[in-house]
Amino acid sequence: MSVTANNTVRMPASELNFDRANPRLVEYGVTSASTDADILQILWDTMDVRELVQSIAASGFFEHEPLIVAEEEGRKIVIEGNRRLAAVKVLLDRSTRERDGWPIPELQAREREDLENRLPVAMSDRRDSWRYLGFKHVNGPAKWTSYAKAKYIADVHRQYGIALCDIADQIGDRHNTVRRLYRGLMVLEQAERTKVYDRDDRYRPHLSFSHLYTGLDYDNISSFIDLRSEEEEAEDPVPVGRLSQLGELCRWLYGSKREKSLPVVESQNPHLRQLNAVLGSMEAVSALRDDRDLQRAYELSRPSSSVFEESILAAKRELLRARAHLTTGYDGSEQLLRVAGSVAQMAEDIYDEMHRKFSGGKKQRMTEL
Repeated sequence: MSVTANNTVRMPASELNFDRANPRLVEYGVTSASTDADILQILWDTMDVRELVQSIAASGFFEHEPLIVAEEEGRKIVIEGNRRLAAVKVLLDRSTRERDGWPIPELQAREREDLENRLPVAMSDRRDSWRYLGFKHVNGPAKWTSYAKAKYIADVHRQYGIALCDIADQIGDRHNTVRRLYRGLMVLEQAERTKVYDRDDRYRPHLSFSHLYTGLDYDNISSFIDLRSEEEEAEDPVPVGRLSQLGELCRWLYGSKREKSLPVVESQNPHLRQLNAVLGSMEAVSALRDDRDLQRAYELSRPSSSVFEESILAAKRELLRARAHLTTGYDGSEQLLRVAGSVAQMAEDIYDEMHRKFSGGKKQRMTEL
């Protein structure tokens, strides 16, 4: 059964249920035991339901975009359109407005009747709908978060036996995104299954799953956990002997509430690349384990020549800036003059040592000639 206008029917809102298996809702902790009130709160807080409420109140429910509904165990489950269903339920439920103080517009009687009794619904099922939903949310215009995408891909692969390459082809993935997302989820699930990390223990409320699946493409990060290639599509991509390192990697990426430790990676640029550089140096890894100071560990991982060159160029930039403000910025302070004197002496010492090495190198080259 395909998702088309031909199988669109009208259905009362009261007969429609939230999809507690929806990857986006699962990401925010929804389970089969979650109540409608729990789900409404999550959707309102995290997924801009307020905007949909205002839009539907002003313009009605868009007829050309029906909810996609699957009948499962005698219940009608909205497998596409949970945000819109939430907006409708909020508009129809006065108690929500009174209980939570949400700014919900009042509807005219005809508008309320349409939402209560005549919502456009396309009947389908999960197996027949996965291509459409996959394109829309994984590789299309209404993209989910990276974790929700990965969860959806894994569900389709495991529940329906669809090969990852076929999923990629069906949703138009030309950048190996499907395999990369799947491998990232397998790594995270393995960490939880083997109890080296619990994502519920992460320090931040939001799971930055993209840090993990992107980082696994970096050479030093993948070598640190001896990661199997994505082509293997393994459910246990990390060997048993590297599970301890996997736990460390997850804590560096996400922190730990239990240990009261912040993640060392707050953003992919530059922190994820810095972590990758650190994991290529035993000395830097040891330092990161000791004090969880990514910047200090990163400096230890870098060649001295790079650090020296950048320091000299940065010093020049700062001195140029100071000179530009000298006339109006220097107030005659003796203390500041002394600081400038020490800077000048330090610069002279560095120059003399550099000149000595430069001259010695020239002489060595002349001897070799």
